[in-house]
Amino acid sequence: MNKIDYLRISLIDKCNFRCQYCMPEEEKLNYLLSSEILTKSELLTLLKEVFIPLGFTKFRLTGGEPLLRSDLPEIITEIINLPQTKDLALTTNGYLLLEKAQLLFDSGLRRINISLDSLNPQTFDQIIGNKNKSRWHKTWAGIQTAYEIGFNPLKLNVVIIPEVNDGEILDLAALTINRNWHVRFIEFMPIGNHELFSEKAWIPSVEIRQQIKAKWGLEEAHITGNGPADIFKIPDSKGTLGFISQMSECFCDRCNRVRLSADGWLRPCLLNETEQIDLKTLLRGGINTQKIRKKVAKLLLLKPEINYKERDSGTKNNTYYRTMSQIGG
Repeated sequence: MNKIDYLRISLIDKCNFRCQYCMPEEEKLNYLLSSEILTKSELLTLLKEVFIPLGFTKFRLTGGEPLLRSDLPEIITEIINLPQTKDLALTTNGYLLLEKAQLLFDSGLRRINISLDSLNPQTFDQIIGNKNKSRWHKTWAGIQTAYEIGFNPLKLNVVIIPEVNDGEILDLAALTINRNWHVRFIEFMPIGNHELFSEKAWIPSVEIRQQIKAKWGLEEAHITGNGPADIFKIPDSKGTLGFISQMSECFCDRCNRVRLSADGWLRPCLLNETEQIDLKTLLRGGINTQKIRKKVAKLLLLKPEINYKERDSGTKNNTYYRTMSQIGG
């Protein structure tokens, strides 16, 4: 059994983008009330008294868009200063990095993942559901700012959608040649927008790798991280290429993570729709954290079985209607 020591923490369900593979514009979203979201104090209590005693040492802050949370710098500093923390990273769409990257760095954050699904401003705006002023240029400036400040490794997450941005695979891969950037190609999943998935489907990572290999060649590589990406690099490049193949290759046996949603639901698997624990209700109900820890420990023991059950039933037969922002990144 793989050691489960990595917690993905959604800080907020709101996002300033409406990416078509996550939150299509035509669907109405019922965002959480602020009172329904875990407070900083509640989150830290869960980390200190539940997760860390169970062996969790690696954490990632997600959303929604975590930069929309006003107390994000304080949360970063608090987690970084926990003696058991071995790694803290953050995933963002990058739009607010131009103003906030330095503040995040000063708070202690060093690892960051930024979504960048296109280098073409029009395609980018199409994907993020923007009908007004283009957001590509500010997002690109935010990426440049984060790199200049010193975030390392700086990873760019790319969801490849057939007939939308699949023609940019080589251009996106080329970003790693002269920059110490790390581009991660992610297979499109049936989460959030089942109609788009049914229409466009997905491209296996092996086909993406073959395109890049035919152009430049590929060699195996390594980079700091806790996720399931297979890492390669273009020979003599400064950065790396990652491939996350959750649709074409089962990596349940390597999964070391669980997810905590913004409203306190603990999910053992991204595709899980059944076995979950409402930690917020337990905590606010005055349940002793030792009892909460026992419930979480029991769920962790079931995780390998849950992973394979959800993988076999979910990706083959179902689509998932909750958005990534509702699930927890």
